[in-house]
This record gives sequence, structure tokens and C-alpha cells, in this order.
Amino acid sequence: MNMKIRNIAIIAHVDHGKTTLVDQLLKMSGTFRENEEAASMDSNAIEQERGITILAKTTAINYKGYRINILDTPGHADFGGEVERIMNMVDGVLLVVDAYEGTMPQTRFVLKKALEAGVTPIVVVNKIDKPTARPLEVVDEVLDLFIELGADLDQLEFPVVYASALAGTSSLDPDPAKQEPTMDPILDAIIEHIPEPDVNIEGGFQFQPALLDYNDFVGRIGIGRVKRGIAKVNEVVSCVRLDGSVKQFRIQKMFGYLGLKRIEITEAKAGDIVAIAGLPDIEVGETICTVGKEEALPLLRIDEPTLQMTFGVNTSPFCGRDGKLLTARKIEERLMKETERDVSLKVAPNDSESFIVSGRGELHLSILIENMRREGYELQVSKPEVIKKEIDGVLCEPYEDVQIDVPEEYVGSVIEALGNREGIMENMHHHGEQVRLAYTVPSRGLIGFTTEFMTMTKGYGMLNHTYKEYRKMAGSGVGERKLGVMVSMENGKATAYALGQLEDRGIMFIEPGDEVYEGMIVGEHTHDNDLAVNVVKGKKLTNTRASGSDHTVVLKRPRKMSLEVCLEYINSDELVEVTPNHFRLRKKILNTDERKKADAKKAK
Repeated sequence: MNMKIRNIAIIAHVDHGKTTLVDQLLKMSGTFRENEEAASMDSNAIEQERGITILAKTTAINYKGYRINILDTPGHADFGGEVERIMNMVDGVLLVVDAYEGTMPQTRFVLKKALEAGVTPIVVVNKIDKPTARPLEVVDEVLDLFIELGADLDQLEFPVVYASALAGTSSLDPDPAKQEPTMDPILDAIIEHIPEPDVNIEGGFQFQPALLDYNDFVGRIGIGRVKRGIAKVNEVVSCVRLDGSVKQFRIQKMFGYLGLKRIEITEAKAGDIVAIAGLPDIEVGETICTVGKEEALPLLRIDEPTLQMTFGVNTSPFCGRDGKLLTARKIEERLMKETERDVSLKVAPNDSESFIVSGRGELHLSILIENMRREGYELQVSKPEVIKKEIDGVLCEPYEDVQIDVPEEYVGSVIEALGNREGIMENMHHHGEQVRLAYTVPSRGLIGFTTEFMTMTKGYGMLNHTYKEYRKMAGSGVGERKLGVMVSMENGKATAYALGQLEDRGIMFIEPGDEVYEGMIVGEHTHDNDLAVNVVKGKKLTNTRASGSDHTVVLKRPRKMSLEVCLEYINSDELVEVTPNHFRLRKKILNTDERKKADAKKAK
């Protein structure tokens, strides 16, 4: 049966140009109007600000009589579970590789998932117009990676297209001068090399959701590929649940994709990528079938969370000043709503005022916190902790593959820092002035490392990491901050006079006029112990004046802390207070005397 459908996923390392490429394919195929904005696949505000893809997006274009369904996948390891499940929906992948950076840790990760699924690859060497581009060497690197990952002979015969997604040019020739202002070579390669869906239109309907969406009107929506048969809206179908039980429901709505729009459709055929609504608690990996022909498809693997943190009600004295959504009930409702859409997220009650939220990494959880903050929630969150497991009677923790690219002069400091975090060096390569280091490091050792790494390499270093496996627990001191903090012992407004007297004790996080409360962290101490300080103290006024003593206080700039930096920075006895307008660091025990007693007990 000749099906004019092609289902492909676009996979790549972070920032190698997947989303820009999809936008160009939409534009060039005439599916996308000139006045529609770029990076349109990244519709979420945070995705646009950070230039990253967080959730997999589905789109489709019509080209030369073919319908090409395209899935734009996330590049970060935290969202790797989606990449794996998407391979179940497609027959081929476009592997996008930067013409200068070449293969990176995430390239390996996403390609491994694609080769395991047995899909057909096409390699797109992107950013060919960079002055530093080295396309032929990069293709050799990609070939080496294919061989290393055990690709079969058919997969090794991959076609290569050279492109600049930003400029909207592509060509089959590695010479940048021969680029043409069209994306046709990529679209033609998809039609020629990617097989049509291996599905059967005869027989009972069979569909398995690999992704979820959520809608307030119809509840959960399952997105996946129709494996067999035809289904129509309002038809009654069976759902084979994960536990083997069967539940019947009516298909309320079905959606297909064209360009950037999700369009309502009345029927779905084998090979189509569609979204089905009607069962409000549908799960990834369940099978929807024709009634009486219930045959379950193999279950899809969902990556287990590796990191957890506590989300709780804000208990600081400033609670309720910024946000409108403050109660445990509101926070729980919001977290539960997130689990409807995000299968990698797990939420469990901790006590009446807090919840343990488990996810795939710091980025995964910090994006959830950022979204809640923007929606008007106030909450306090604890330090992220790795999820430990007992395997064959041995306590184990997650380890990650880390790849670092740094100028030669910073290599010594990086090796020392990773050594202190129980990192194991796997290999080291020199590329001219640059050095590439490969390490295996406990995930716990990477919490808080990014900021230190950026400072250490003055911003010239590049750090990439991806989950590897569970191994025996490393030493106990890994992942804790070495320096102590300055903690306010009074409530009130910080004064320039008080801050000026404390400057030589460390780095301040606040400036004059900022409101503080007892137990709030106001700066970093230069030593490893915590220091209780008074930042609201004013100068005693007398009528005696001495020459030179009244000159204006000139303060150093305070250190500004973003949400990720705050989460990395805190220790296990500290919290981050998150409100729509502020991030504040604080101690779990606010009262200075009580905190000293608790620290003394711990020291025993």
C-alpha cells in the first residue's frame, strides 16, 4: 500500500539548531506565512527567553503531495524520556549537528535512542556558514559515533545535507559557497530515504500514546501514531490499561497537525500522528483498540526521576506580599495538574504543608518553579537531592557522563574541582588551544557545579552532562557548599552603613533599602562557618564632626542570584523562598538562638 506519509523526529544536542530548522522547513514549504514569527515551535515564554525546547512539539507540512509529520524534540538530558518515546512514533530522524562543535554528549544520547529503535537516519550538518565550520571532519566524527554505537550497515549509509537553518540555505555539497536559498535538499532526502510507515490499514484500530497534553475541557489528550486500522470521532473504543484491565470510552475529539495549528479531524488512519481525547486519565504506553479486538502493544519505558526536592507553603515573615496563591491546597492542585501533562514528574505528600516533587534534573524542576512563580504562586523549595536506590544490597546513586570544553589555561582548576567532587576522568583531547575532558561524575557532585565552573573558566568553558547509570554511593561530602553564609539577625531595611562594615567579611546578596528578616541569608561568608549579622544597624548620630569620617559609603555591587543559581547554592539546612517578584535565600530555622542550638546538637 503506497502511503504518502513520512513521520520523522528532529534530534540534536542543545542549541545545534533543531527548532530553527523546523521553522525554515515550515516557511519554505509554504505552510508558514512570512509574518509569523521565528522560533514559533517554541511557544512557551520560557522556551523563547532561554532559546531551548522543553516539550516535544508536533507539526506537519505538505510537500510534493506528501504529508511530512515532524516532531521537534528537546535537546536537554532532563527531557530525554520524551526523545525515547518519540522514536516509537517515527520511521526516521534528522540528526542535526553543528558544523563547528561536532558531536556532543546529547548527540550521542539522542542518536543512541534512535539507533536502538531502528529508525532511518539523515544527517544535517547545520551552521555551515560559520567561519570556523569544519563540515568534513564533523561528518567523520558522526560516522565514528555511529560505529561506536553499533549501527548496522544500512544505518551507516546515511545521506548528508549541509545547511544553515538561520540563513535558510542548504545543499548536498560541503562547500559553503554552494549553498542555495532553499530547504528542498532536506525535504527531498526525507521523501527519498525515510520509509513510509510500516502499518496496516486493515484490521482493528490500534493506537498508543507516547506523549500527553492536557486541556481543561477534555482532560488528558494522548498523542501518538495510529499503528493499525481507522477510528472515527464518537466511536466507542477500548483502552488496555497498564495493569492489563480494559476500559471502554467514547472518542470525544481527535486532532491532527498542519503547520503550527492543531486541527480537529473526524477520522484517523494507520500511519497518522494524531491526538485523541475522551479518556481523562489516559497514560503513556496504554493501547487504544477497537472493541472486541483488544491487543496491547509493548509497553513504553518511562525514565525514572533521578532528583527530588520539597515544595512547601511559604512560611517566611514576608508571605503573601507578592503572590495570590499561597495555600497547600492551591500548590497541590497546580503540581497535580503538571503531572497530567508531564509523565516524568512524580508528586508525593511530605506533610500537611509540603510535597516531595521528583524529576529528571535541576532544569526540569526549576522550569516548573519558574512557571508557578509567573502564575502568582508563592512557595519555598529545598535543595535538590539525588534519589538513591538499593541495588543488590548496595546503596547506589545516579552518575552522569560529563563533557567539558575549556581553554588550556583553565584545565588544572577544572580537574582539581571535579576531583573534589569524586569525578573520574575517562579521557582528555587537545584541539589546538582548547581541551576536551570526558568525566563520569556522581549527579550529586554536579549540583552547584555550573556556577563555580563558569566563574573558574571566566565564562569560556562549556559544560554538558547526561545521565549514565546508577553506581555505588560516592563520599559523603560531595555536593555541599564549602563556604558559610551571613544570616540576618534582625528584621527591617538594610542600611548602607551596616553593609559597608560587613563588606570585608564576604560578598553581599542585598543592597541598601532591601527588606530583610531574621534568618534570611544576606551574603556569603569568606570562611566555612555561618555568621549572624545585623544589616539594619544605623549610624549613631552625634553633633561631633571629624574631618574625613563622613565621606559617602561606596559599596561593591551585590551578587545577583537567578533561580537556578539559588537552587544550586543552598545547603540542606536552607531553603529558597520563591515569589512572583523575589527569590530569597533563608535558613530552615529562622530564629538565631534556636538555629545555634540545632547546629550545636548536630556538631555532637
